[in-house]
Amino acid sequence: MAKEGLLQELDKSKLSNFKNLDTSFTNTKVDPDNKYSIPYMWGSTGLAINGDSVDPKTVNSWNDLWDPKYKGQVMLTNDVREVFGMALLTLGYSGNSSNPDEIEAAYDKLTTLMPNVKTFNSDATRMPYIEGETALGMTWNGEAVMANDEGLTSLVYKYPTEGAILWMDNFVIPKNAKQVDAAHKFIDYLLRPENAKIVSEEIGYASPNIAARELMDESVQNNPTIYPSKEVLAKAEFQEDVGDEALQVYQQYWDKLKTGR
Repeated sequence: MAKEGLLQELDKSKLSNFKNLDTSFTNTKVDPDNKYSIPYMWGSTGLAINGDSVDPKTVNSWNDLWDPKYKGQVMLTNDVREVFGMALLTLGYSGNSSNPDEIEAAYDKLTTLMPNVKTFNSDATRMPYIEGETALGMTWNGEAVMANDEGLTSLVYKYPTEGAILWMDNFVIPKNAKQVDAAHKFIDYLLRPENAKIVSEEIGYASPNIAARELMDESVQNNPTIYPSKEVLAKAEFQEDVGDEALQVYQQYWDKLKTGR
């Protein structure tokens, strides 16, 4: 969006609570010096296993989803980069690969997974598990937390041995926004520790706000589904912009995968 001129630069002099953010999530390759964006929440895409149907001890790898015994039981997110990222990781490649040969190899491997795939979901990824439509597959960690809170206590979230897919949601201000001062005030309001704490605890995703995390209950701070260990993070990979050319290659193979042509 920034490259296409859709965002305006932020005035960090109006964001007094920017200092509360963990520097691990600021000044990233995506947006050096946070010129256009402010971290809001971050999370991961990993494995979900309904322990009522599948023994969670037997599923530890993305590759486990390919097991023929799970025919018609797997849910994938309806997201080209996440699904291909998973396949790339199983092949030993980066989930952010822009190499057409590697993307094609991921496509070839995904075609062999399709008999196991029951559905793609890009909304509330917990629902196919709650409704009993699928027994295992992909999900976002916050959706797993919400599923547990909503009664599906048997749903287990795991970080795959090949590595999880990480992502971050950010605040931005559109180029044509009229209430720019109000937008800055709103962002700064949600950067207050007490407010960032409420958001994180309510929706089950991790906050990049260090001051907020210090206020959280220990059961949240120490929940590995929300806040993975350093060892898990070391193997995980944040999604990056692969560029328009590579994205077109991904989209081409994604369309073929979903139509079976």
